[in-house]
Amino acid sequence: MEPSHKDSETAAAAAAAAADPRGASSSSGVVVQVREKKGPLRAAIPYMPFPVAVICLFLNTFVPGLGTFVSAFTVLCGARTDLPDRHVCCVFWLNIAAALIQVLTAIVMVGWIMSIFWGMDMVILASYKEQGIPQQL
Repeated sequence: MEPSHKDSETAAAAAAAAADPRGASSSSGVVVQVREKKGPLRAAIPYMPFPVAVICLFLNTFVPGLGTFVSAFTVLCGARTDLPDRHVCCVFWLNIAAALIQVLTAIVMVGWIMSIFWGMDMVILASYKEQGIPQQL
């Protein structure tokens, strides 16, 4: 049996891909955009000033949930979040709920780890704010 025309095109494309280390021709360009989908608790983390975020990380490291509790009050002071369509009080209570989850699950180490990661997220978001990077990444 002779190979079909389609098989020879596939073989030619494979040979071209093998010759090009990037796996694609140099004339074609592909732009890929990745957008993180956040849950409501994660999206409620406020964009705080950098020093406040570092203090919250420090508090969350040594007393699970305390930094998250403090960050809830920054929402009442005008800190923005990734939940622009929700009321300020709703976002405040979401942060309080996250702090309570961290406190209640700290005895099995889950809350303590969550608390440290939450504090790290606060610092990362604060550095985005400081650098002027848009909120929606």
